[in-house]
Order: sequence, then C-alpha cells, then structure tokens
Amino acid sequence: MTNIYGRGEKTFQIIIHIFLILFAVCAILPLLILVMGSITSESELIQNGYSFFPKSIDFSAYRYLKQQASQILNSYGITLFITVFGTVLSLFITPLLAYPLSRKEFKARNIVSFLVFFTMLFNGGVVPSYIMWTQIFHVKNTIWSLVFPNLLMNGFNVVLMKNYFAQNIPTELIEAAKVDGENEFGIYFKIVLPLALPVMATVGLFVGIGYWNDWTNGLYYINKPELYSLQNYLNRMMQDIQFLMSNSQIQSGGQMAAAFPSTGIRMAISVVGILPIVVLYPFFQKYFVKGITVGAVKG
Repeated sequence: MTNIYGRGEKTFQIIIHIFLILFAVCAILPLLILVMGSITSESELIQNGYSFFPKSIDFSAYRYLKQQASQILNSYGITLFITVFGTVLSLFITPLLAYPLSRKEFKARNIVSFLVFFTMLFNGGVVPSYIMWTQIFHVKNTIWSLVFPNLLMNGFNVVLMKNYFAQNIPTELIEAAKVDGENEFGIYFKIVLPLALPVMATVGLFVGIGYWNDWTNGLYYINKPELYSLQNYLNRMMQDIQFLMSNSQIQSGGQMAAAFPSTGIRMAISVVGILPIVVLYPFFQKYFVKGITVGAVKG
C-alpha cells in the first residue's frame, strides 16, 4: 500500500513539474520574442514576421531611442522617484489602517471594513476625481499628481494586510507585550511590522509595479513634457512614430515607411519599459510567494 501511495505521489509530482515548466515557458517566450523583435530589421519583420532567430541583427530601434536618451533618462528619474516614494508612503499608511481593523478591540472595525470593501466595488468616477484633485488639491502639472491619485492606497491591499495581521500575529504576543508595559505604538512598530515583512513585500511589489506601469495619471493631470513619467513618454513616442509613419506613407508612397524601424521601435520601447521590473522581481520573489499565500487554511 505504501508503494502504491509512493508511486502515485511521484507521478503527481512529475505531472505538476511538467505543468509548471510549460507554464514558465509560455511566460518566457513572449518576452523572448519581444527582445528578438526589437533587434530585427524592419524589412525582415515585414517579410517574415517575428522570429526567435532573425536572419540579421539590427539595432536601429535602439539607436533611435539613443537619440532621445536625455528625455528618456529624465522620465526614468521621475518614474523611479514616484515608484520609490509612492511605494514607501503606501507601505507606511496601508498597515496603519489594516492593523486596527484586525484587532477585535476596535469597536468600529466592522463599519470601517465595510467602507474599505465598498471602495473595491464602487468609486466616484473619473470626472469627480479629476475635479477633486485639480480644483481642491491643485496637483495638476505637479509631480504629486503621479503619486497620490488612484495608486497610493486601495482596498485590496488593506484587506490583504488585515487578513495577514488577523491570522499571523498571535493575540498572546500582543497581550504579553502589554503586560511588559509596551504601548500600542511600540507594539505596532517593534512587534507587528517586523513580523509582517512577507505581506509588506507583497503589497510593496503590487504598489511598485502599479506606479511603474501607470500612465493614466500622466494622461489626466500632466501637460508638461518635462514631468512625463517613463510610460507617458514612451506612449508619446509611439504616437509620434505613428504620425511619422502616416505622413511618410502619404509623401513617399510607403518607401520611407518600410525603411523606418517603426515595429522594432515599439518592441524596443516595451523592453525599456519592463526591463527594471524583470531585473528586480527575482530579489522579491521569496517574500512575494510567502506573502501571497497568507490567509491559506491553517491546520
């Protein structure tokens, strides 16, 4: 009987590993085709389409991006600032709300929890939000318009942290700290937050990726090119490329359009946009996996 269970478990493990390998391959191949497409000549892309093994390597797309290096670096700096500052600020204020909601002593926690959950289902809409941020808080054409609207805090992250605190911070530990004379702030900063590192890393990754990939705030609130985030500037570059392509097709009958690496530039822009996230993710993977599994059924 033991051998049967052993063989069954081994077979199950093999099947799971095969599935995970296939899943990983499906996730990696689009990134690979993206990189290879960015270094493939425009003529080959038009004639043969995308390929993992292009016949010739062409860095024209990256040479075009190099011409825009100063503005791209400025946009990188802005995006890096809003990502780091916004993520740190979010990780400061989100647990300040989530932790009290996990404590049974907080009498209004059910009402506040409902209000937090309500924001996950409904919101005021784009127009009221725009009026509030521009007419009341006056963030239009400031770097703070890329930090505060929409991204700084959301109900999902609050609920995720609340569940972690409720299930993974023992009540006995908090009571013991009170007996030792520690106040609530001391318990929070000295005990709760150090134990919440996995969920903090997970929420931080969610928030950081949200800031890095965001372009809607820049679209709504930014008109000055010097304040464009990376995603906004790359989006503007793609619009400029589309404009150049349409004009060249009209004026030269499509010959210039075929020579201009428009498709390769789009691929190169995507590579530039996602490269930092791809590089940084492995360093946070351990905490991300541990944090995302919080709230599982405990034995």
